[in-house]
Amino acid sequence: MKKALFVWGGWDGHEPRQSVEVFVPILQAEGYQVEVSDTLDSFADSEKMRSLDLVVPCWTMGAITPEQERGLLDAIYNGTGIAGWHGGMCDAFRGNTNYQWMTGGQWVAHPGNIRAYTVNITKPDDPVMSGISDFQMNSEQYYLHVDPSNEVLATTTFDGTDAPWIAGCVMPVVWKRTWGRGRVFYSSLGHVAKDFDVYEAREIMRRGLLWASR
Repeated sequence: MKKALFVWGGWDGHEPRQSVEVFVPILQAEGYQVEVSDTLDSFADSEKMRSLDLVVPCWTMGAITPEQERGLLDAIYNGTGIAGWHGGMCDAFRGNTNYQWMTGGQWVAHPGNIRAYTVNITKPDDPVMSGISDFQMNSEQYYLHVDPSNEVLATTTFDGTDAPWIAGCVMPVVWKRTWGRGRVFYSSLGHVAKDFDVYEAREIMRRGLLWASR
């Protein structure tokens, strides 16, 4: 049986507990043994972390100790998969550049806050995106600093309404990458739990969790 660990916390505005609760039963239905933790100390248990098939962080901002970060990054480097969404993965631990290198991106802005925007599928032949067409979201449109080595699966284009200097900028929304032997998956969708009521947002994340898993 595969093993997954969800770790939630940080800024409450992203509804970390409620968002994790969307995906716990999904992984359980896929046959995973799932553990849920609300402490970053879970990352510091190196032996346990390396035994996992998947870790799912949902922790916006906050601070991580060197021991916690080392346990997480070493596990991924050695083959544990990681997958996450929105600020829970790519706006965590703002002072930790090695963590950001691993995730492949860091949030910097969401011009206009909650707004309507389109998500464009750029790799429809990828198994994560199979059968999914472009779709609409009404949420935060994330502007991120992004690693050019990411394999981008979906993007969004900023219209410049709230920041004219970025009009026409195409920004990655969903990507996958590797870190050592570990697979890394990220989606910027999921500001709050109800965002996953959008079928495409939830299904992309479900498939991403399974893809990233060891």
